[in-house]
Amino acid sequence: MATLEFFFDCSSPWTYLAFSRIEALAGRTGSEIDWRPVLVGGVFNAVNESVYEARANPHPVKARYYVKDLRDWARYCGIEIGQPPVFPVRSVDAMRAAIVAQDEGRLPAFAWATFRSYWGNLKDISQPDVLAEICATAGLNWDAVSLRIKDDDIKARLRANTEELIARGGFGSPTMFVNKTDMYFGNDRLPLVEAALANG
Repeated sequence: MATLEFFFDCSSPWTYLAFSRIEALAGRTGSEIDWRPVLVGGVFNAVNESVYEARANPHPVKARYYVKDLRDWARYCGIEIGQPPVFPVRSVDAMRAAIVAQDEGRLPAFAWATFRSYWGNLKDISQPDVLAEICATAGLNWDAVSLRIKDDDIKARLRANTEELIARGGFGSPTMFVNKTDMYFGNDRLPLVEAALANG
C-alpha cells in the first residue's frame, strides 16, 4: 500500500482546499493517510520568511486575483472560505489539540471542524471558547483536551512534526509526501499526488 503523509496547519485556506479532497483521493488510490499536524508559522520563520513581506506589501493586481482564485477553488471544492477578521491567527493551541485528537482517533473530524470554524464561520480559533465548540463538534471533551495541550509531550510532538517537515525540504502547508521521499506542495498539486499514489 502506498503511503501518503499530509503535513498541515488549519490556519491556511489552501490547506483547507486540499484537506477537503484528500480523504477521497486516498480512497480512490487505496492509500492510507498519515496525518502530520504542524505549526506553519514555525516553518515560515525557518525557511520561508518572504511570506511575511508578501502579506505586508501585497501587489494590488496579484491580490485581486488571489481573492478570485480562492473563491473559484472554494466553489470547486464545495466548501466555504471567507475572510476571517483575525488573520493570520495564532494556531498553536488548535494544532496541539489536533495532536490530541489524533491520539483519540478523531483527527479528521477535529480538522474539519477547525477549518469550518475559522474559514466558514470566521471564528478566532485561538480562543478557548471556540476550541471548546470545535472539540464538541468532533466528539472530544475540551476540558480534557485543554489540559493535554499544555503537556510537554504534546508540545514536543507538534514541534517535532514541524522540524521534520523543514528537515525534509518543506516550506509551507499543505505539504504531502508519497512513499516518504516524493514531496508535493500545495492544493493544486493533488492531481500529481494522486497519479504518484496510483503508480504505487
